[in-house]
Amino acid sequence: MPDLKNHPLVADRLARLRSASCPPKDFRNYLSDIARLLVLPATAHLATKETEVVTPLTSMRGQELARQIVLVPILRAGLGFSEPFLQMLPEATVAHYGIKRNEESLQPEVYLERIPDHIAESEVFVLDPMLATGGSAIAAIDGLKERGATHLHFVCLVASPEGIKALEESHPDVRITSAAVDEGLNKQGYIIPGLGDAGDRIFGTL
Repeated sequence: MPDLKNHPLVADRLARLRSASCPPKDFRNYLSDIARLLVLPATAHLATKETEVVTPLTSMRGQELARQIVLVPILRAGLGFSEPFLQMLPEATVAHYGIKRNEESLQPEVYLERIPDHIAESEVFVLDPMLATGGSAIAAIDGLKERGATHLHFVCLVASPEGIKALEESHPDVRITSAAVDEGLNKQGYIIPGLGDAGDRIFGTL
């Protein structure tokens, strides 16, 4: 699993957005910077097919993506990832998965699903800035597999070792891309050192 926290640009943006004094506007900008940098490792193993390309001088055999792309931000925080991914992959379809965490049980509760019909034939990228307990990611991927999705990827900003383990045990076929793997979880299920609640910090609802 790619862990990019030692890349100088990623490390810089991570340090800036982790700061409790980082305002929502800057938090969104730094998050977008990192998300765009994650697109390349997240898409590095996509299937391609040959296509004929006519250049201004000659013709050649090139490569194009073999499958359509579907982005699935987990609401709310995943919306902060979907826009920069769309900037890099403007041909993608955007689905939505609404999941909230029960603050007592820490278990995910699904409240919204908007999934395109071509999900089974597509490369599906589940987007969420945080992979904490893994509950939300697992619930979303469970639901997507029930709809027929088979080419699944999960992309996050910060992950915990516990979340990675839970996701890999539940869905070993899903490729995980993360900008950083942190120390672990506290008793409330938040990533340490982490960056707080990503959704609140993106939208300024602290």
